[in-house]
Amino acid sequence: MKKTFIITMMLVLTGQAFAKDKKSKSKKMETSEHYTFQLNENVIREKVTFKNRYGIMLSGDLYLPKNGRNGQLSALAICGPFGAVKEQSSGLYANQMAARGFVALAFDPSYTGESSGEPRNLASPEINTEDFSAAIDYLGLQKNVDRNKIGIIGICGFGGFALNATAIDKRVKAVATTSLYDMTRVMSKGYNDAVTPEQRTKTLEALSMQRWTDAENGKPAEGSRNLPETLKGDEPQFVKEYFDYYRTPRGFHANSLNSTGAWLVTNPISFMNMPILTYVKEISPRPMLLIAGENAHSRYFSEDIFKLANEPKELIIIPNAVHVDLYDKVDVIPFDKLDTFFRTHLK
Repeated sequence: MKKTFIITMMLVLTGQAFAKDKKSKSKKMETSEHYTFQLNENVIREKVTFKNRYGIMLSGDLYLPKNGRNGQLSALAICGPFGAVKEQSSGLYANQMAARGFVALAFDPSYTGESSGEPRNLASPEINTEDFSAAIDYLGLQKNVDRNKIGIIGICGFGGFALNATAIDKRVKAVATTSLYDMTRVMSKGYNDAVTPEQRTKTLEALSMQRWTDAENGKPAEGSRNLPETLKGDEPQFVKEYFDYYRTPRGFHANSLNSTGAWLVTNPISFMNMPILTYVKEISPRPMLLIAGENAHSRYFSEDIFKLANEPKELIIIPNAVHVDLYDKVDVIPFDKLDTFFRTHLK
């Protein structure tokens, strides 16, 4: 029973459940003005676009402090969670940090939300890492940004991509993550690394055969919805917590895969053999801040990276918090700590 639960949740997380949800559509999302938070009265939000190294046009929201438009300010590139869009958590973080005096860019990753890229509803550890570097490109060209004072915040699965981008892109001066997920680890090994070699082999066999099906059909198949329309009540607690954010007015957004959509069935392929945090030690001597909830099912990701990373590094465990509390609860997310961290190290 335990093994069945582990592999089932792995399939739900990665979009490998092979029964297609007919309501899900693989298409570029429409522009939306719906945000899951209120814009701070001291912040200006501007829609922007920029290309990554693969020629994919990324859509972002640039948050600017009203009293700092003409100075050279520190800047932050912000993305996540995995399967979310900029009108959700990343925008909330950008809004909060801009109110504290930073230029903050929240963006939709490639193939997701208002960003371009075909097919839709696809993720890639390489391309999503590149998305952060493309955001750094954009920020460094802004007249009101000091390009020597740029940092990254990665939320959930984009915490892993944020660390990977920082390791390889030496322009990033400091990095922080909240509710970190290493998507390559969880897709290839399952939660708490509990997937057996036999289970992994079966998953890879199924994904390999799916490629022929996709080739025959001329298009990639969609998996089942990331989250159901309703809960039955017997779901694991962390699934209920995801539902409480993505499927309720608290965090629902029509462009978000976790609210309304599904990953492609073959989405996990590029994650299975690519551990993105192999070179996490190379972030040093630049500082790293890892923030996780005490009761978060994902807490072990942050703790394990903290053990692996070189100094300077800091791990903060938020008492009583669960994974999704760090998505949007402004009284739980330690924004003052993030402010101090980046103000100290982006200089």
